[in-house]
Amino acid sequence: MPLSERVPLPHGDDDHLQLLGIEPELVRRMSLFGNFAVSFSVISVLSGCMTLFGFGLISGGPVVMMWGWVGVGLAVLLVGMALAEVTSAYPTSGGLYYMARQLGGPRWGWATGWLNLLGLLGGIAGIDYGAASFIAAFADLQWGVEATPGLILAIFAGVLVLHALLNVFAVRAVSLFNSISVWWHIGGVLVIVGVLAAVPSHHQSPSWVFGHFANDTGWSNPIYVSAVGLLLAGYTFCGYDASAHLSEETTNARVAAPQGIVRSIWVSLIAGFVLLAGLLFAVQDYAGTAAADVPPAQVFLDALGTTGAKALLLIVIGAQLFCGSAEVTACSRMVYAFSRDNALPGSATWRRVSPRRVPVPAVWLSVAVAFVLAVPSMWNAAAYGAVTAVNVIGMTPSYIVPVYLRLRQRDRFVPGPWNLGRWSRPVGIAAVAWVVVLTVLVCLPQRYPMTVETFNYAPVTLLVVLALAALWWRLAGKRFSVPVVQDPQLAAVEEQIV
Repeated sequence: MPLSERVPLPHGDDDHLQLLGIEPELVRRMSLFGNFAVSFSVISVLSGCMTLFGFGLISGGPVVMMWGWVGVGLAVLLVGMALAEVTSAYPTSGGLYYMARQLGGPRWGWATGWLNLLGLLGGIAGIDYGAASFIAAFADLQWGVEATPGLILAIFAGVLVLHALLNVFAVRAVSLFNSISVWWHIGGVLVIVGVLAAVPSHHQSPSWVFGHFANDTGWSNPIYVSAVGLLLAGYTFCGYDASAHLSEETTNARVAAPQGIVRSIWVSLIAGFVLLAGLLFAVQDYAGTAAADVPPAQVFLDALGTTGAKALLLIVIGAQLFCGSAEVTACSRMVYAFSRDNALPGSATWRRVSPRRVPVPAVWLSVAVAFVLAVPSMWNAAAYGAVTAVNVIGMTPSYIVPVYLRLRQRDRFVPGPWNLGRWSRPVGIAAVAWVVVLTVLVCLPQRYPMTVETFNYAPVTLLVVLALAALWWRLAGKRFSVPVVQDPQLAAVEEQIV
């Protein structure tokens, strides 16, 4: 018998939240479009595709970039659909870890939360550091300023402070920015591709864009190189769980949050395909572009000249700033929710909410940790790749844990209004299989020979975080609990949900 036949369910968002044992504290200002806009902004094809464009050029080249984007995008869509179904049942700021806790118990929730938090923090660092790199490239073109590691780190710190201030003092503006971000990204892709199609006198052929293979990784096996090259798309399609984290601030969250997840993925799939094709058709000097500090800037410069390159760089920088702001929003809600359940050191501080109902300490903690993650870039050129790996190695496993636990529940799982029906199980199994593959890919060595500069730090990061999470579980795991509403009827309903 479904839950809706056993106990009459209230229709209000906050009523449903109380049924899950959580006292509503945040204000529901966000619409369905706004919820989608957050995840779309965090995925940000103008951030991920641009910052990882050079990686793709040497890890399989155009053929892997284009067809890998399509294949990975469709696989991620399956993951998003499976995750959206669970989100419809559990629309909370805790998102993935809350789902895992309800479906598998405290230990599953604890591990999922730490992985997801690691991914979100790495996401802020990766996105805003990428934005700082593009800002430095613009400064070089505009004023001849040398883009040193110290300058990029300083710009990075400024971007983090800007995003923190926006999230603390301009919450309504952040929601507006997320909506603007959607049109900025879509319009930006169309402008960049349109200009690159119309202005340059020379373009690559379709057979080259969709068929040329290139390898400068040091590995000789083309299958291995192609597998590693899939990470351009794997790294970019990350962050769509933001719709779940913002669900406590979204109206009609049981439908809007799942739709936000799925829509953000398929719209990004189309936009990213168009963007990558536009960039590749416009490549003038492949070797020079692949060797450049900021390869897309080199494409712009070679194809359009200095003035055109600066104009397009501003479009990309604007998109990256929108993306970073949305990531700080999502991460701060995760910190707030995880602290609300006593899962972080200093939880009493990080779960505080201001009179304007904003988790201010969580915002500042998010940007502070993100800054620390990027500090090694001052001395090691591979640091940005390591930060990106932190993002994916945390996010990717955390996405699939709730889906895996939902599969284990079988008919005991009570779906929300957005669900996959009879397709739930096959989609879920395919999603789990893909995430296992992607997690392995993220951990593989990407360059040969392996040195301190080229070593893939993702597996080390994963092991360190899991070890810290296990240690903190032994010290404080007994305090990990969802704040249950003290009402006997609601407690009974919660038992049925679990």
